[in-house]
Amino acid sequence: MNKEKQILVPELRFPEFKNDGVWIDSTIEKISSVSSGGTPSRSKPEYWNGDIPWISTTLIEYNKIKIANEFITELGLNNSSTKLYPIGTILMAMYGQGKTRGKVAILDIKAAINQACAAISLKKGMNIEFVFQNLSSRYEEIRKISNEGGQKNLSSSLIKKISFIYPKIESKEQQKIANCLSSLDTLITAETDKLENLKDHKKGLLQQLFPANGETKPQFRFPEFENDGDWEEKELGDICAITTGRLDANAMIENGKYRFYTCAKNFYRIDDFAFDTEALLVSGNGANVGYIHYYKGKFNAYQRTYVLDDFDENIIYLKYYLEHNLSKRISIEKKEGNTPYIVKSTLSEMVIYIPKDPKEQQKIANCLSSADAFIEAQTTKIKSLKKHKKGLMQQLFPNSL
Repeated sequence: MNKEKQILVPELRFPEFKNDGVWIDSTIEKISSVSSGGTPSRSKPEYWNGDIPWISTTLIEYNKIKIANEFITELGLNNSSTKLYPIGTILMAMYGQGKTRGKVAILDIKAAINQACAAISLKKGMNIEFVFQNLSSRYEEIRKISNEGGQKNLSSSLIKKISFIYPKIESKEQQKIANCLSSLDTLITAETDKLENLKDHKKGLLQQLFPANGETKPQFRFPEFENDGDWEEKELGDICAITTGRLDANAMIENGKYRFYTCAKNFYRIDDFAFDTEALLVSGNGANVGYIHYYKGKFNAYQRTYVLDDFDENIIYLKYYLEHNLSKRISIEKKEGNTPYIVKSTLSEMVIYIPKDPKEQQKIANCLSSADAFIEAQTTKIKSLKKHKKGLMQQLFPNSL
């Protein structure tokens, strides 16, 4: 990697290392050996379903690789270019669609790797966690290097040329930085686990608070409604108006005054509104078909986005009912093709079970809204921790200019 200038001292340094001088200006090639693996022939069944873990780039999204995609046999290992690498090897994705290329991970198992992975085996004295965190912090920079390869891929030769600045081996600065950042990773992992638990809790609530298939009342009912009998059966089209937007999906305008809903999970902006109402907006096609937004106010919508408003029943209750049940109906009703889509009758003729007492609808809506609030708060907390870590890495590692 060619640099006009390297800054060899980090912006932030632990007090005990402030007088240790500049870091060493080196390259990946000088601190490690770099190689790649291979894939045993798929036409040879005897090469597969063994007990040797085999890793592909799809797993490099994990910081620590403790699992494998597939398993190969000794025959597969000995008759291909793949090699067995020890615990502690750093892997870097050389190819891959999307954001995979340039990602790094540490092997926590002894495993073979495929040809799309580079194995970075560190020389004595280099701290594995320090190198991993350093390379992680330079993800965007490393992806730019792949453009030098002509096909937007990395190669062992390109990886070897990546500049690498590190404190002298005899000091404990590598370890201190590694401990600091890995402790943050541990915290982020713990908070992410909490988020998954909250999402699982909400799924459990949805299953208990709404009737199962073939049932007319839910498994769990709040005590004050236990003797209220069966829920009412109605079609969605009888309890709300269902229309669509009229705009092209690319009608958005940057910094527009109003929200513009397409079939994406996020919303865009636009300068004109066609709706001024409290509504549920359902994605009518694409990868997110069936995704539901709730919004109250002025907005506009794409022509394949369904706008549900003018409800006779509690709109938030119905939002959660659809969130729990619509995907099941869509899996049967959606039209396949290059872009999967649903038609108006998928929504209008959908059977909905509703408590007769509006207070029970509100109680269910409040319960699930509370669960969503916890999920949103936890998601925000994780984003803040990741942002804090990113800022810390920028200060703990010298920047290149």
